[in-house]
Amino acid sequence: MSDKKPLIQPRTLKGFRDFPPALAMPREQMIDKVRTVFRSYGFAPIDTPALEYAEILTGKGGDESDKQMYRFTDNGGRDVALRFDLTVPFARFAAQHIGQLGTPFKRYHVGPVWRGENTQHGRYREFYQCDFDTIGTNANAADIEIALIIHDILAALGFERFSIHVNHRLVLNGLLASLGLAEGAPAILRALDKLAKIGAEKVAAEMQATAAVAPEQARQILETVQIKGSNSEILEELEKKIGQHERAATGIANLRQLLAAFAAAGIPENRLALDVSIARGLDYYTGTVYETLLDDLPGIGSICSGGRYDDLASLYSKQHLPGVGASLGLDRLMAAMDELGLLQDSTAPADVFVVQFTEESLAHYIAVSRRLRDAGLRVELFPEAKGMGKQLKYADRKGIPLTLIGGPDEMAKGVWQVKDLRDGVSEEVGDGDLVEYLQGKL
Repeated sequence: MSDKKPLIQPRTLKGFRDFPPALAMPREQMIDKVRTVFRSYGFAPIDTPALEYAEILTGKGGDESDKQMYRFTDNGGRDVALRFDLTVPFARFAAQHIGQLGTPFKRYHVGPVWRGENTQHGRYREFYQCDFDTIGTNANAADIEIALIIHDILAALGFERFSIHVNHRLVLNGLLASLGLAEGAPAILRALDKLAKIGAEKVAAEMQATAAVAPEQARQILETVQIKGSNSEILEELEKKIGQHERAATGIANLRQLLAAFAAAGIPENRLALDVSIARGLDYYTGTVYETLLDDLPGIGSICSGGRYDDLASLYSKQHLPGVGASLGLDRLMAAMDELGLLQDSTAPADVFVVQFTEESLAHYIAVSRRLRDAGLRVELFPEAKGMGKQLKYADRKGIPLTLIGGPDEMAKGVWQVKDLRDGVSEEVGDGDLVEYLQGKL
């Protein structure tokens, strides 16, 4: 009778996926660039646990989020759940720590979240989010900074043709107040948020059905939110139509300041689009709202969205914590970069591969590898003194561009053979010139 245990079939759960180097390397490179932009604006990283008490998360994202939540009783008998986004944990974090952190507090958070939703192409039950917020201030400067960060992230990732669509909830609230529809605002704005997807006729029908909006009122709303022209022309038209209402006037003034800031920063005018139809259907938005579209891939939807909210942590703290922020869709962005050819071609984990010619010279190979790493190069030393052909094949398969070969003859002469696996050309390089040569080749 055999004592061998049966083999476990290696497989992943439905809705989850592995990230081999070909996917993980581009994602890391993308996140590194995004983090660099955040830090250039003085934002600090935070992280929160994957697991929270269920009461922290339930009821915060609507019935659908509650249904999709991974919730269970842990070994200590506690009712816990995996975070379904990064915003709700941040609300808890802010209420718990803001006394020590002070305000305004600027944070970014990159991490996985989990939702047990039906899987489909490009959507998984575990995925990464990237949020950035400033809390503890009502200043419009914070709203402007969020828009600037969105712009700088996309520019850093190599996008050239994109537009940040902005609007202000006070403009919409002022419009609805002027029509006597202030009480029905949440339902009206949720309908309006579907304008690009279902069209004006169906939006009008939904507003009439859910918020008792009269046909003439629906016509005036849709006429206003679809004003066309340059950014300044749209503002002028809004001032004529609803500028006499205090809330609308405040929203218009804030948008005008945002446009002026982008112009002062030297950013092309076509990268910021005033779009009065942008509502962001979530009820908690109260000020500037953002949606970011790629000119070459409009069908992919907004790749970075967000807005201003009156109070982030009111469910967890009595302290008033207004803020503004946005969320970057990392998976959607990566898919767009791949389609547009913006992902880096090389997913190699190293720049230089050092062949271990003989085991007796291992210390020599370790020494040169360390010297190259100190110069900022990424270096992999093969662990065994196998045949050189096998080692070069290994390096080529991993996409490492340059190989360093140093056998007894090279060591005696104080040189290295550098082989470029991209074109197969080899060149003899003196040990003292090695760093400069390799950097030049890269």
